Amino acid sequence: MTTDWTAPVIERASEPFVAPERQMLEGWLDWHRQTLLTKCAGLTAEQLKTASVEPSILTLLGLVRHMAEVERWWFRVFTGVAPDLEDIYCTPEQRDGDFENVADADAERDFATFIAETEEARAAVKGVDLDHIYRHPTNGTEKNLRWIYVHMIEEYARHNGHADFLRERIDGVTGD
Repeated sequence: MTTDWTAPVIERASEPFVAPERQMLEGWLDWHRQTLLTKCAGLTAEQLKTASVEPSILTLLGLVRHMAEVERWWFRVFTGVAPDLEDIYCTPEQRDGDFENVADADAERDFATFIAETEEARAAVKGVDLDHIYRHPTNGTEKNLRWIYVHMIEEYARHNGHADFLRERIDGVTGD
């Protein structure tokens, strides 16, 4: 674990304004992925572990870890591409390990994990029709790939709102 690591500044591509449905969904999802990383850019590992306000344990690093878990779950486990993958940070005994275990976490490694999971997610559904239906592995509900994209955009949008407040609390930086 490096002590002088800071979250890298990333180039955030604009979301598409006019595009076919698949390109629009992928573009907005990528924009939200990049937005989360933008909210973290330039912060040290310790700053990324800073909780908002008590009693909340929510941190920017926890959000990055959580979204790595969510990417893995929806795009690889749920779709059946890699149904036996285990959670990265969570366990049956500690369902919120992604948020709870950040004090000793390696932020640089966790960021690399997030990037890797987003790349694996893209690869998992590349070329799959948006109408392709998947069955939930535990409760049997059916969802199509389109729903997964929309859900992921919603999940990022909610957590990027949290990230806005966390970042402003850490160093006063605001922005879109």
